Amino acid sequence: MFRNRSRRYRYSQLSCVLGVAVALAACTHNIEVRTIAAPDANFSGRSTFTILPTPAPGGGASLAANDPMLVNSITYQAIRDEIRRAFEARGYTYSPGSADLAVAYYATAAPTLDIRTFDYGYDWLGFPRQYVDVVQYTQGTVIIDVVDPRTRTLLWRGSAVAAVDTDPNKYISELRKAVDKIVAKFPARS
Repeated sequence: MFRNRSRRYRYSQLSCVLGVAVALAACTHNIEVRTIAAPDANFSGRSTFTILPTPAPGGGASLAANDPMLVNSITYQAIRDEIRRAFEARGYTYSPGSADLAVAYYATAAPTLDIRTFDYGYDWLGFPRQYVDVVQYTQGTVIIDVVDPRTRTLLWRGSAVAAVDTDPNKYISELRKAVDKIVAKFPARS
C-alpha cells in the first residue's frame, strides 16, 4: 500500500514537471527573421545611420495607444531606442544630421499592418518585385528598412514577428527581441 502511494506521488510530481515544461515551451516565441538586399546594394564605406521620423498614418488609419507607429507611445520610443542600440552594436554611429544610411521601420499591435499607411518617401527601384509587392502583414510584424538617404531607394529589408501582448512591458520586450534578431542579420560595419 505504501509503495502504491509513493509511486502515485512520483507520477503526480512527474506530471506536474511535464505540465510546467509544456507550458513554458508554449510561452516561448521563436522569432524567425527574413532579410533581403537590393541586388546592387553596397554597404562598404558606410559608417553612420539615422532613423527616419515616422510619417503620420495615411488613409484615416487610427492607431492603438500602445502601437509602435504612434508617436509618443511607450512602444514607439522603445523600438526606436532598440533600433539605435542594435545598429550601434553592429559598428555604426548614430548621426541624425548627416548619415550614410537611413533606417525606417514598420510595426503594429493591430491585427494587420498595411505598410502603405506610412509613407517614408523612398522607393523600391531595383528591388526584387515579388518581395515588395506584399503590403499587408500579420499582427506583431516588425519590418526594418535600410535606405540610401541620397537616392531615397531601399537597400535592405529585414522582418520578423514579435509576440503581441496587452501588457506594454511584455510587448516592448518582444519588440526588442525582434529588432535585435533582424539587425543582427544586417552587414556589420566594415
